[in-house]
Amino acid sequence: MRLSVIFSTYEQPAWLEKVLWGFESQSFRDFEVLVADDGSSEPTRAVIARVQREVRYPIRHVWQPHDGFGKCRILNKAIAQAGGEYCFFTDGDCIPRRDLLEVHAANATRGHFISGGYLKLPMSTSEAITKDDILAGRATDYAWLRAHGAPWSRRLARLKWGPRAAAALDLLTPTGATFNGHNASVWREDLIRVNGFDERLQWGGLDREIGERLENLGVRGRQFRHRALVVHLDHPRGYKHAAGIAANRAIRDAVAAGKLTRAPQGLDQYLA
Repeated sequence: MRLSVIFSTYEQPAWLEKVLWGFESQSFRDFEVLVADDGSSEPTRAVIARVQREVRYPIRHVWQPHDGFGKCRILNKAIAQAGGEYCFFTDGDCIPRRDLLEVHAANATRGHFISGGYLKLPMSTSEAITKDDILAGRATDYAWLRAHGAPWSRRLARLKWGPRAAAALDLLTPTGATFNGHNASVWREDLIRVNGFDERLQWGGLDREIGERLENLGVRGRQFRHRALVVHLDHPRGYKHAAGIAANRAIRDAVAAGKLTRAPQGLDQYLA
């Protein structure tokens, strides 16, 4: 089964490069990467062009001019170009553990999406991670991260669990499975059925909203927060604003009240 890995980026070339090397280290190899770029400038283009020549997997740069927060729009454009039957979503600041795609691919089942986990790193640790650390697996190793400034947390401790213990914890956790933009996967045909991401949405819950429409359609989430992991690099969040969050909340409330499944402004405009 071929996977399409899709993630957004905007003017974070250093973090983007680390993420791309994270996919070079994957144990599962049948995948492509689509970098959904919301209008980044030449340094991002240069990173992608250079890494394309050095990795074993194909990278496609899906770019649009920057015009405010256009994450949903560029994600839809990337989905439209995806060649895989199954789509994995993350962010351009999340380094995947080397078994991440293997876990998602092995557990992909019809009628479900997978919800993975993440843990945030402080800026000092984010900056300390090198290409060699990523390829050697140190960037997602609990002991190495602790030794390089990552404070203890329950999320960080997930990196210590083996597959059996992690699976047991996923069964026991009371937290429901949500569609998380940093670590989630779903069949491409289900994305088409819900018309992709709702382009009316700004920052704040846009990934949860598509998951809620998938659930309304009957596509149920499966919890993999302990088994499928990424580490989240630190960065400022200048795009966060209260008005956009409130508008998103109103859209999500309407989706819940009406059991809506399709985005009114979404993926279909980019599909042939």
